[in-house]
Amino acid sequence: MIHDLRAPTSGKVRVLSLNRPAKRNAISRQLLKELRQAINQIHTEYDDYEKKLLENKRNIKNLNQPSTRVLILTSSVETCFCAGADLTERESFTAEETASFLAELRGTFSSLSSLPIPSISAISSVALGGGLELALCSHLRVVTTTAILGFPETRLGIIPGAGGTYRLPALIGHSRARDLILTGRKISGQEAHFLGLADRLVEILPREDESNTDLRKRALEEVQETSINLAFEICEGGPLAIRSALKAINSGNPDIENQMYEKVVCSDDRNEALVAYKEKRKPIFSGC
Repeated sequence: MIHDLRAPTSGKVRVLSLNRPAKRNAISRQLLKELRQAINQIHTEYDDYEKKLLENKRNIKNLNQPSTRVLILTSSVETCFCAGADLTERESFTAEETASFLAELRGTFSSLSSLPIPSISAISSVALGGGLELALCSHLRVVTTTAILGFPETRLGIIPGAGGTYRLPALIGHSRARDLILTGRKISGQEAHFLGLADRLVEILPREDESNTDLRKRALEEVQETSINLAFEICEGGPLAIRSALKAINSGNPDIENQMYEKVVCSDDRNEALVAYKEKRKPIFSGC
């Protein structure tokens, strides 16, 4: 389920909500297909723009900027962000179908992690196994104190197979990753934030006479609101600068940082920011 929110400056924030309540948002072939299509749409939007840039170097200002500025991954199900793979469906797979599904899953997650715009996972409940691997593919994670995260695979006789064994150590370090993966234990939102697995923590305190259903509903609403506010905050920056910074950070390469700096330092957005500073106003970025 997809809907767009108008960003405070320009463009839009796209919100992608997983919606398989009966299966706790378990990743089926159909859900994976829909997820891949949504991610590919954003890649295509920016690939087409970059292609036009190369073809029209002298008329950059006349090109329409890509409109999607940030992607938010969330759930429309109050009880679960994503419970991992759909094991019931997997039971019926042949060996060839299993291999095909895993290849598609890994490709989709890699495509998500390589988006040219920031992505945010908003988690208020359960994110286990493949569900946590999905969240690890986003650039930022916002969790509530009601969230439960973990990699239970070793207790099921397998290991994380869609990036968990290398994305988690890259994020929180090998020692802490070994602890979580080898024990298969579940952690709270507070511990996830302490470990560096979560970037923002939303505290949810039970209210007097509040039912568990109402608590879960409020937690989902608050994590989504916090994630949207974070996305809007990101959108206050220049579109070109945000994408360039993201590329430089993801590369971990000083040469890429140098290239990205050269790209932005002479941009129209940089000049506009300097003028806006002198005039004591907010800059109006064009993305060029």
